[in-house]
Parts: sequence; C-alpha cells; structure tokens
Amino acid sequence: MIVVAITGASGVIYGIRLLEALKEAGKRTALLVTEPARIIIDYELDISPDELKKLCYRIYDSKDLTAAINSGSCRFESMVIVPATMKTVSAISQGYASNAVTRTADVALKEHRQLVIVPRETPLRQVHLENMLKLSQEGAIILPAMPAFYHQPKSMEDLVDFVVGKILDVLHIDHHLYRRWREEVP
Repeated sequence: MIVVAITGASGVIYGIRLLEALKEAGKRTALLVTEPARIIIDYELDISPDELKKLCYRIYDSKDLTAAINSGSCRFESMVIVPATMKTVSAISQGYASNAVTRTADVALKEHRQLVIVPRETPLRQVHLENMLKLSQEGAIILPAMPAFYHQPKSMEDLVDFVVGKILDVLHIDHHLYRRWREEVP
C-alpha cells in the first residue's frame, strides 16, 4: 500500500492525479487529506469527497493519531506527501508528529521506508531549504513540483503529468505520462 497525503498548499491537482495514476497502475492507496487541503481542493478543483473515495482504497482522518498507518507495524510500502506545505516539512524535519500526516511520515523515516515529499512553495527561505536538506539526509526524497519543458507540453495536464510521472519514477512504477528526454517521438 502507498500512503498519499495531500496538505494545504496550492497544487492539489498533483495529489489527485497521482491517486488516479496509482489506481490505473493497480496500486492500493491510503489517503490523508488535511483540513486546509480540503479547502484548497474545493477552491482549485471542486472535487467531492465521494470522488476522492473512489480514487483510493482507504481514507484516514488526518487528525486521527490512532490510525493504523501511524504505527510501524502497519506495513505500507511508501508515502508521498503531495503537495507538501512548509509547515508539514518543518514538522517532519523536527520530529513533531502532531497529526496523522506527520506521524506517518515519521514512521516511514524510522522504519526506513520510502518517503517522497513534493514541496509546493516559492520562493524558499533558508529554513525551508535547511528542513528539506535535513529530511534528505534522513533518506526522504525531495521532489519539488517543477515541471520540465523538453517533452514540449501542450496543456496544463501535460505539466501535471510530468511531475506525477517523476513521482512514479522514484516509486519504480512504470508509466507513460510524459515523453522522456531524447526518447523518440512515436
């Protein structure tokens, strides 16, 4: 199972598209959505909670510190936080597990499971960079939401798919969401 957490930064489309791609790949997902993320989802995408439920195997309450995924005995494969707020990045880097997102990330790090953090903030302060460096040194993969242009995107969906494709790449999940560098055009 792959845990996907959506926090309250702009760019929730990345998290939703990741859920779609993981479902298409036949992967089971557990979803955490923070309260600020729900507001952003309503503002940016207007997706209903029922539509979210259809994209994942299980939804956990982001405030529930007793959720199964908050324990090292829960054997999830990896966790992706997309988009990740700087508040979430800061909490994880400081070991402040105050909600199910930061606690599950803490479990991923302490159990040496894959943790992918997709920060969506610009510009960055020194403390943001220091927090991300600290997490990288602990084994987290920092994958900023920075689309490329060598695949000649034609739409916003192409830009989103590039970032989601990079997430799938680090999770070692095959996909065809974007044309790779120097790949022949079909």
